[in-house]
Amino acid sequence: MTLTPHELERHTRHILLKEIGGPGVQKLRAASVSIIGAGALGGPCALYLAAAGAGRIEIWDDDTVERSNLQRQIQFGDADTGALKVEQLGGRLRAIDPVLNIVAVPRRFAPGDAPVGDILIDASDNFATRFALNQLAHQTHRVLVSGAASGWTGQVSVFASGVQAGAPCYQCWVPEPPPAAEACDEVGVAGPVTGLTGSAMALEVIKLITGAGRPLIGRILLIDGLAATTRTIDLRRDLQCPVCNS
Repeated sequence: MTLTPHELERHTRHILLKEIGGPGVQKLRAASVSIIGAGALGGPCALYLAAAGAGRIEIWDDDTVERSNLQRQIQFGDADTGALKVEQLGGRLRAIDPVLNIVAVPRRFAPGDAPVGDILIDASDNFATRFALNQLAHQTHRVLVSGAASGWTGQVSVFASGVQAGAPCYQCWVPEPPPAAEACDEVGVAGPVTGLTGSAMALEVIKLITGAGRPLIGRILLIDGLAATTRTIDLRRDLQCPVCNS
């Protein structure tokens, strides 16, 4: 794929990075990703991937914009209230780069569904979806980029159990839903924390596509917004995991 003069101008700052360069931008243009969730994590993740030139972005979500979303889902405005999130987000992405192939799927992801992206991105807000996406990624030999945020904290990881020997999957990290698990609409969440988390997810996707740096495979990035700290912890494969050790 040869970059046009327009693309060369648009992506100059990435081309100047030796870890990406022109070949990396070409890989991004040829990439296909599926984002499950168009809200507080999926929004910033999708915006940065579109700005980076990811050629095909598929977004799954059946929800509509509510006024209570606007504190953190900065891809939407007050006038979007009541509209489908995937349609409004899709319009934002096309406005960033009209040549991108943006596919809006106005439905809630469920087991048996078939997102087509080469990389799956879990920006959902419930454990049932996270577990189903993890199993799909493992069974179809795809990488899963996963993020979550609540309160003042966020976490991001890359799960590659179906791609890389010995790599853990999401259920190695969370074997079953925690008994006290609560959604952000029950416990609250600091808006910028979701932006940090979604942006970190996009960064991992860009690294995976271009081959730059070291992805968070076998590691969890933990963001503490209240203490203004980040740290990573190692994650090993669970030899009793029902997904990746079955």
